[in-house]
Amino acid sequence: MFIDQVNIFVKSGKGGDGMVHFRREKFVPLGGPDGGDGGKGGDVIFEVKATLNTLSAFRQNEKFAANPGKNGGGSQMTGRGAEDLIISVPPGTVIYDAETGALLGDLTDPGQRLTVCKGGRGGRGNQHFVNSRNQAPRTAERGEPHEEKALRLELKLIADIGIIGLPNAGKSTLLSVLTNAKPKIGAYPFTTLEPNLGVANIDDDTTVVMADIPGLIEGAAEGAGLGHDFLRHIQRTRVLIHMIDGQSEDPLADFSQINTELSLFDTKLAKKPQIVVLNKIDQPDVLERLAEITSSFKEKKIDLITASAMARTNTRDILISAYKQLQELPAEVLEVEALPVYKPDVDPNQFEVIREEETGDWRITGVAIERAAKMTYWEHDGSIRRFQKLMIHLGVDKALRNAGIQEGETVYIGDFELEWQD
Repeated sequence: MFIDQVNIFVKSGKGGDGMVHFRREKFVPLGGPDGGDGGKGGDVIFEVKATLNTLSAFRQNEKFAANPGKNGGGSQMTGRGAEDLIISVPPGTVIYDAETGALLGDLTDPGQRLTVCKGGRGGRGNQHFVNSRNQAPRTAERGEPHEEKALRLELKLIADIGIIGLPNAGKSTLLSVLTNAKPKIGAYPFTTLEPNLGVANIDDDTTVVMADIPGLIEGAAEGAGLGHDFLRHIQRTRVLIHMIDGQSEDPLADFSQINTELSLFDTKLAKKPQIVVLNKIDQPDVLERLAEITSSFKEKKIDLITASAMARTNTRDILISAYKQLQELPAEVLEVEALPVYKPDVDPNQFEVIREEETGDWRITGVAIERAAKMTYWEHDGSIRRFQKLMIHLGVDKALRNAGIQEGETVYIGDFELEWQD
């Protein structure tokens, strides 16, 4: 099944904890602190794999988690870092934050990578906290917490040439004639329910990728029919082959209708080069009206190729014309436009002091202060004193005093419950 949109959950690995440890060895009375550092947690990385063309692999697996780093040991032994989690996606995958809608990245080139969640760094062991006044520190850090995100992945097929038109215009037939693709073909509307890709040979050394886009109807840009789900695939194509059904009551009106839908969805789509093809000229009723139809297009100064995909009449001419248009495009148009990568504009040191109305307790929220709380060994006095110094440095201590906190009141920081003492 062709899957071109999925929602998944990803989580990086937590950093390993640093260790509080002292060297204990016979005849070495002052061995000193030798607690090792924790290892780094694994990142979550998306990588483009050229052989993929659908997001169907995510249908069975919607949750991805990297491994945490290992804890540090004695004798200054650093914990092993976890391997990064590499998630393969097809070219043309666009990644959004599912909660905010922010664009995180647009992956188009094979081998291209995007890190969406960084693994936590390993906590430092007590060997790093020795100073002239504290030769035996019982201070260490727990590993940095993991990151997690809910993501929405959308696939926009990357093709040199896209075949568009109303339902039953002969798009799939043309694709099957020109390429190695084997799409479903039927004499009824909406035979094609999903985009199909094929590779066409221009000569022995040149190939182009073609995509058959499911039939569009009036209102497709607003979601009518199948259009809303598949119009985005046309955004990746460079040249369009516009198939017109010769048996239609008004072929010129059909041509105008499709271009209107393209403009409503994305104004750039209507500006893409188009090879306009009048299909089914092998049918007697079409031959009778052929002069009238071609004249109506000529009056609008629209170049028209007459063909029959079923009978393979002039199909090679269609391919060569589309390829010539492709070659004439300037280099900057041929390149897939890079979309910006979202970067949160938030100061991690910012925090907020909240007084809970029901209980009268205090709650501190903020990236840096909550992360520091998670990295603190609350069972070691030295680690607690270090956290208190950090609160003073960030201004949390002063903010609580200015807000009127009293001795013995409860302060919540993340999942931790603390008691205020002067």
